[in-house]
Amino acid sequence: MIIYGKQVCLHALEEHEAAIKTVYIAKRGILPQKIFEAYKPRVKFLEEKWAQQMSKSGNHQGILLEMEEFKQSTLSTLKKESFVVVLDALTDAGNIGAIVRSAYALGADGIIATGVKTLNFSSMVRTSSGALLNMPFVIIPNIGDVLNELKQVGFKTYGAAMDGADINSCQFTDKRVLVLGSEGEGLSKRAKAKIDELVSIEMKHEFNSLNVSAAAAILIHRMGNATQ
Repeated sequence: MIIYGKQVCLHALEEHEAAIKTVYIAKRGILPQKIFEAYKPRVKFLEEKWAQQMSKSGNHQGILLEMEEFKQSTLSTLKKESFVVVLDALTDAGNIGAIVRSAYALGADGIIATGVKTLNFSSMVRTSSGALLNMPFVIIPNIGDVLNELKQVGFKTYGAAMDGADINSCQFTDKRVLVLGSEGEGLSKRAKAKIDELVSIEMKHEFNSLNVSAAAAILIHRMGNATQ
């Protein structure tokens, strides 16, 4: 897995040393001296053209890391937690990365991506500013199976929808799941059939909806601070 960009790479270098294979530097002085010395045996300098090729013309800012492939969590692990976010057929790495960043910062315990078989973890590490490296995350394609298993161990499921109850008036159980649908389609029929309660964000002005990652941040913050 290749990641790039100064801030996300510094985060990985400082907190995930065991997962780093090679440090590629295209801009001398990009690393603090202490970190450079610690990783010196794994550092390789390369020309700008090769850095551009490795980053597929992305904004690498002079540093790229080759890391171990992202290790997914398991449903069994997440069933032991209190607050889980389930993504219903979200595919955009930028949106998912932003949700991961908010979920990690605001206290969710893990994320399950459903309705997909694969995701671009390298891109998600970048768009989450490295938070994905700290957040339990697993892909399980069938959302029906996921919600059934979570409900069997005491989770209550809440789905984000425009016609749901105002999030500010809701109280949430200790074991809770927030289900987020895709921006285009919203919650799938399969997901709605398993959801206990729909929740929404009250708009102060007439407007269709928020970007799913912005809505996720508001809902996660509220659900993390309003348990019964």
